[in-house]
Amino acid sequence: MVVANGGGGGGGEKGFEVPELDIKFTKLFINGRFVDAVSGKTFETKDPRSGEVSARIAEGDKADVDLAVKAARDAFDHGPWPRMSGFERGRILHKFADLVDQHVEELAALDTVDAGKLFQMGKLMDIPGGANLLRYYAGAADKIHGETLKIPALAAGCTMVVKPAEQTPLSALFYAHLAKEAGVPDGVLNVVPGFGHTAGAAISSHMDIDKVSFTGSTEVGRLVMEAAAKSNLKSVSLELGGKSPIIVFDDADLDMAVNLVHIATYTNKGEICVAGSRIYVQEGIYDAFLKKAAEFAKKSVVGDPFNPRVHQGPQVDKAQYEKILKYIDIGKREGATLVTGGKPCGDKGYYIEPTIFTDVKDDMAIAQEEIFGPVMALMKFKTVEEAIQKANSTRYGLAAGLVTKNIDVANTVSRSVRAGAIWINCYFGFDPDAPFGGCKMSGFGKDMGMDALHKYLHTKTVVTPLYNTPWL
Repeated sequence: MVVANGGGGGGGEKGFEVPELDIKFTKLFINGRFVDAVSGKTFETKDPRSGEVSARIAEGDKADVDLAVKAARDAFDHGPWPRMSGFERGRILHKFADLVDQHVEELAALDTVDAGKLFQMGKLMDIPGGANLLRYYAGAADKIHGETLKIPALAAGCTMVVKPAEQTPLSALFYAHLAKEAGVPDGVLNVVPGFGHTAGAAISSHMDIDKVSFTGSTEVGRLVMEAAAKSNLKSVSLELGGKSPIIVFDDADLDMAVNLVHIATYTNKGEICVAGSRIYVQEGIYDAFLKKAAEFAKKSVVGDPFNPRVHQGPQVDKAQYEKILKYIDIGKREGATLVTGGKPCGDKGYYIEPTIFTDVKDDMAIAQEEIFGPVMALMKFKTVEEAIQKANSTRYGLAAGLVTKNIDVANTVSRSVRAGAIWINCYFGFDPDAPFGGCKMSGFGKDMGMDALHKYLHTKTVVTPLYNTPWL
């Protein structure tokens, strides 16, 4: 494992250019305006490269959620957005996407100082991908026929209240600014940064919200469902945790398999819900795979995510950093063998070495619980049937990967593994047209594709008798 610039912690010449970043938006965005929280309270958002405060953000709670919901409800009941033609809504969403493209560097930089995401990845992949998703639904906005609109997805003519994760509010507020600039009417999109037990709980239990879509942990997903049930029985869709398996068969191209697994495990420092963190390798190539995977991990460059040479940035915050190190300790205590990594790196910030465990048993915590960090649990299997059984031996069912040249094996395993997305000889195979979402305790409901649009619609049957007509 290579450390760049003291793990991004600051010593010496950087040797790369960090874009100038002016954090412009730190207040709540309600009814088309940036406003202080009713309480006047703020909270700190920290740069995970150093642990230092990058901004103070207005802290929304129930009173602010009430204001945002009222604005969204008024905009839905009386405003122009649901009453526009689908074509006009699509035109505004296309403009929104164009503005995102124009501000791609600034948005990527905000995610880097908020979450430790690699700047180049945000700039070249994530932000353009988000803009393309906007364009996908902009194109769908005038193709919704015969249904009455519900709430809250923009392409469907709905209005919404967004609560971003408290660790990463900056880009969400910037997107709100761009939405207004694109022509989204006031009240349609509202952003209330805050904490889950206050702002999040207020949204889940609000009597005037018709639907909640939540992305986060399984534990919080349960609370969202409970609050929805105890309030107005609002519909819920959940994209929750994952412990995704990748199954590598003996016939796989070894170099391709090692590279694919490395990307699946360590992309965005493992802070991805679909991260491939349980790796099952067939016994015939297991030893060779382990050797190459360890070499790959040791060469990975950890450091400042603005540095284009860096492969892995810091964890999102101190709490997540400490949680990952705790799981690494648990893995060692449970009897797994630490092959490489497993330690903090750098003199400041929340950096952890890419980590590989072997001799992992299926019932160990590091094989069953979502770590959300750069930790690979490597296990061996013999037969196709054993691989399927092991892949399904978890409460989660978000995604899975297969690496094989045998189409029969690929068909059998992909149909047998219980997960919402199965990627064969690839990983992170996302596309705006391909529905994505989990099963089991990874949640329910789909993001992307027309399935995602339909979950924001409500089908109503309207019957009118016809008299004296031959067209009955």
